[in-house]
Amino acid sequence: MLTADPRQDWLAGLSPAPFRHLFDHLPGTLFFAKDRHGRLMMGNPAFVRRCGFEREEQLLGLTDDAIFPPRLAEKYRRDDRHVMQSRKPLLGIIELFPNAEGRPEWFVTDKLPLFDRQGACCGVVGTVRSYEAQRTAIAPYLELADVAERIQRDFKQPLDVARLARMAGLSVRQFSRKFRRTFQATPRDYLMRIRILHACSLLQRTDLPITAVALQSGFYDHSDFARHFRRQLGLSASAWRQRNIRAPDAPT
Repeated sequence: MLTADPRQDWLAGLSPAPFRHLFDHLPGTLFFAKDRHGRLMMGNPAFVRRCGFEREEQLLGLTDDAIFPPRLAEKYRRDDRHVMQSRKPLLGIIELFPNAEGRPEWFVTDKLPLFDRQGACCGVVGTVRSYEAQRTAIAPYLELADVAERIQRDFKQPLDVARLARMAGLSVRQFSRKFRRTFQATPRDYLMRIRILHACSLLQRTDLPITAVALQSGFYDHSDFARHFRRQLGLSASAWRQRNIRAPDAPT
């Protein structure tokens, strides 16, 4: 029998397996879950290997004391108790965690409380990600952040790659290669995507004619806009508007 809340019916009928297995395939992310006594109940393959085991079954039921150095284990227990007692998550904890060689390394940990069907806190679930790996992964974006911001701000203006290269302190060739490697797009493709996003906002929120939308989004004319819009979204601007129409914002 259905309840008044269809979401609860949907959630109650779900198998937890797909959600659990999602964490088995997240690159660079360790996943774990503990019961209210601090015993490990789950661990994705990355977490299992990092703890020195081959199979998840080998760590089930173990506490942090059996795996980690005493000072680290006490820190993990203290955070777990805080999460369960406060019933609130602890996010973005920068702490030491053994790396693949067993040496302590800085990691970013997120911990959230787990609740049973009666609403009682019954454990902790969390993820652990390498702080150094995250910093290394985001570094290329930070190095080109000013350039990307300039493109986004001046998207209606013609693209001046030489000027952008000077901003980044690179030659045009070096800049083009680095930009494509970082954003998986050439500077021109990136600019076109920004223009199309702006055009989508105008199409959805205003009743401007398509030609006016094209010009206000930085395109040379209607045909230039139509070609790029269809290439990016696979349908015409008018068809996209019909699918995503929304009343214009009320005047303030």
